[in-house]
Amino acid sequence: MNAVRRAEPSAAPYPFPVAVEVRGVTGPAQFSKLSDALSALLGSLRALPLSPEQRDYFDELFGPSAVQTIGHRLAMYGEVRSLAFVGLTPYVVKVYPAGPGESW
Repeated sequence: MNAVRRAEPSAAPYPFPVAVEVRGVTGPAQFSKLSDALSALLGSLRALPLSPEQRDYFDELFGPSAVQTIGHRLAMYGEVRSLAFVGLTPYVVKVYPAGPGESW
């Protein structure tokens, strides 16, 4: 008897609608393109009093060259999270696919 192979869910095409936020600093903002979302998120992060090391980290994590990587992570894991520290206070930085039925 032949085993039936179940098809793996396909990854969402790039770019796709996403939401970004820095919890406790900004509310969720929705974008139709991942590249626009990451650019806006970097702008919000750069407005915070982060250490130079954190700024470099976020520039690498969410910069223009990371769009494909972040898109892949979103398709595979559903969201990308990190922490931004302002002093000793951590803030969750999130990128996640926008929910269905939202207007663009």
